[in-house]
Amino acid sequence: MNGETTAFESALAVSDRLLSMPQNYDDFLRRLKEQIRTAQVRAALAVNQELILLYWQIGRSILEQQRNEGWGTKVIERLGKDLRKEFPDIKGFSRSNLAYMRAFAEAYADQEIVQRSVGQLPWRHNIALLDKLKTQEQRLWYAEKTIENGWSRDVLVYQIESNLLGRQGRSVNNFDRTLPQPQSDLAKQLMKDPFSFEFLAVEETVQERELEQALVSHIRDFLMELGIGFSFVGSQYHLEVDGEDFYLDLLFYHLKLRCFIVIDLKTGEFQPEYSGKMNFYVSDSG
Repeated sequence: MNGETTAFESALAVSDRLLSMPQNYDDFLRRLKEQIRTAQVRAALAVNQELILLYWQIGRSILEQQRNEGWGTKVIERLGKDLRKEFPDIKGFSRSNLAYMRAFAEAYADQEIVQRSVGQLPWRHNIALLDKLKTQEQRLWYAEKTIENGWSRDVLVYQIESNLLGRQGRSVNNFDRTLPQPQSDLAKQLMKDPFSFEFLAVEETVQERELEQALVSHIRDFLMELGIGFSFVGSQYHLEVDGEDFYLDLLFYHLKLRCFIVIDLKTGEFQPEYSGKMNFYVSDSG
């Protein structure tokens, strides 16, 4: 009986050891999950790049035939029908999409540019670049920003329509004197002038407090307009300096600059004392 009990207890002990996981199992599982997700993203990117390159090659072939053989636009419609018939399970061979492929190849004559830049973007992003912008320089700038910041197509269109390129880095600032390198250069790249707050739909006679409330209520759009890296801390943020109370209209933290950013709202013409007040906030209150 004792032998049977001992054997039974031994079996339970083995079972417990099998069921109990090692202490580092959770970390091991987390690393495997990250590797799998990374591989999935890489695979998706590779498939997308191959598709964009295929579209460019099709567009280039159409261009060459039109230039060398004098083919007209009707050929694109016939080509779309024949390709859809041959590849019924593949989408993207409509007349309009083939026309975009032609425009895509015409916009980027160099295959290396496609592979290095716009080929990393989904096709609908590239269509937006073709529709919204006139020059290759502009398209490549927005393409690089999209890759860098992970913009969706809607965000890309918003940034184009609000002229982010034209407003980037034009603001007057004292970053060279107040921020160490490379923060000053980064800050210049991040700031733009002017900012576009058309999404607020406020009257020209809006008061400062009303403007603040409108910005806070549209905080998602506000953050999008400010740009990448801004995190909202609060409005009317309380500071106490030498026993006196002060309130910051809007306070943000920038994840790349690793510093706080104060916004003091004024609805009238700029006055010199505004600058002094801001200097007080960012220096004496630190």
